[in-house]
Amino acid sequence: MSLNIARSIAFSGLSATQVQISVASANIANADTTGYTKKTANQASSVTAGVGTGVTVTGITSTVDRLLLKSLIASNSDLGSADTLNSYLGSLQQLYGSTSSSGSTSTGTSLANTLASLESALSSLATTPSSSSLQSNAVSALDAVASQLRETSSGIQKLRGNADQDIASAVGSVNDDLTRIADLNTAIRQAAAAGQSTADLEDERNTALQDVSSQMDISYYTAANGDLQISTTSGQALVDSSAHTLSYTPASSVGASTSYGSGGFSGIVVNGVDITSQISSGKIGALVTLRDSTLPAVQSQLDTLATQLAASLNAVSNAQTSLPPPASLTGSASVSSSDTLSATGTVRLAVTDSSGKLVSSADLDLSSYATVGDLVGAINGISGLSASLDADGHLVIKAAGSGTGVAVSQMTSAVGSSGAGLSSYFGLNDLVTATGASDFAVRSDILSGTRSLPLATLESSATLSTGSTVVTSDAATVVDSLYQKLTGATSFAAVGGLSATTGSFADYAAAIVSNVASRASQASSTYTAKEAAQSTYANSLSSQSGVNLDEETANMSELQNKYSAASELIQIINTMFSALLTAVQSAG
Repeated sequence: MSLNIARSIAFSGLSATQVQISVASANIANADTTGYTKKTANQASSVTAGVGTGVTVTGITSTVDRLLLKSLIASNSDLGSADTLNSYLGSLQQLYGSTSSSGSTSTGTSLANTLASLESALSSLATTPSSSSLQSNAVSALDAVASQLRETSSGIQKLRGNADQDIASAVGSVNDDLTRIADLNTAIRQAAAAGQSTADLEDERNTALQDVSSQMDISYYTAANGDLQISTTSGQALVDSSAHTLSYTPASSVGASTSYGSGGFSGIVVNGVDITSQISSGKIGALVTLRDSTLPAVQSQLDTLATQLAASLNAVSNAQTSLPPPASLTGSASVSSSDTLSATGTVRLAVTDSSGKLVSSADLDLSSYATVGDLVGAINGISGLSASLDADGHLVIKAAGSGTGVAVSQMTSAVGSSGAGLSSYFGLNDLVTATGASDFAVRSDILSGTRSLPLATLESSATLSTGSTVVTSDAATVVDSLYQKLTGATSFAAVGGLSATTGSFADYAAAIVSNVASRASQASSTYTAKEAAQSTYANSLSSQSGVNLDEETANMSELQNKYSAASELIQIINTMFSALLTAVQSAG
């Protein structure tokens, strides 16, 4: 072997060691860089005509366990979903407040405790039903229930709106990553064609892939040309030769009736295909579930409580009247004059003075009237009364004389398929109004105090005498009936994940709060488990392909020794060259 070959070998070793030192330095510098994997400068011996001529660096690569990476990708989707559910259900639980009591005193902030406070106010009123202050307290307690129902419903819809907006943000994040991956595919192909290392570019691509997986569940593989191909789990392409970005438009407003099925929420679309139902995991999957299933379910529970509470309270109040009787009654039901009046039995309407003494009255046989308009006409035929339908289709009955009021006794009336009394059917003496929790409210004239609680009764005897007292207080009986409606056994159908049950309204409210707390607790437990699983995969991948500073430091020390040895070898060969030249010159 000539000295030239020896020097060439020494220089190749020195050059290879320089590359390895550079790679080791980069490994140490990027030890804490997210997604960075350990790089290795691969080398091979150079052979010419069967003779070793040194060493060459064949490339810089990283080794990533593909199975571990795939497991990490799947666990990222699971964790993204669990994290989102845990966050939202935690907020929902706070919205519902806490249920607690100490002895006979309710100290919680939940709807169950607010209903218990209403029970307490009615119980106090029952002992002194004529007390105006206690009546006011009862109305205030009922208004507190109404306010909490509305606020809770509003809070649920706000969470749904937030979920919808978060879907839009998550879609934007996915689109950024899909575009980045497509760009990196191109960069990796170009680098590979030029014989350059693609390891760092692959790290960036894997990081973007993990980001996508945290937002939605995906399938992926690496094509023969090195491109990363991504699709939904059902096969809709997200990245192939280019990025196929998602499109989504959040709703401008969200209410209890807004739904994806009815078109209130738009679909998540790619390539003209709605893939909303194809996304079952990741942050987006959880947000869709929350918006379209979980939160509507708890809203339906709240609506059931509100509508049944309204029906129960109004059933009592519509059997009564106020004293003094109000100058007018306005129903809550919306009807039209042409509506068929399917009714039987007799109803009594009376005009009285402020003390309840009779001015005029009439008993109407409801089977005589075919339509609501016919009934309105009949009421207009009663001396001292007028009737009409307002712009909203509400039945309005007014006492014509100054200082007089109108009172109703449902008698044997039965209207509609439910057979409700006439006052109940039209909502003439409703205590509260509600189509659901979102609009549950104490009747405005009762809340303002311009009309007293309906705690009196219109006489139902066969005949009435003008000037006689026909409206008398029945406060103790009415208050007791209201209390029994609240605390007695009411049947609630299965709804929103709650089983059918029978109990008081406070019991049902407590069951709703408990159901939400159970959902939140389960979400928290699931999040803890998914976080542990994801951490295990992440740590395993890091251990397999990440940078170990102790190993890299030891490697750097070894490379320094190799570099010194190669340098020393070059010096020795140079010395030998000098000696050879001197010998040749002396021989000449």
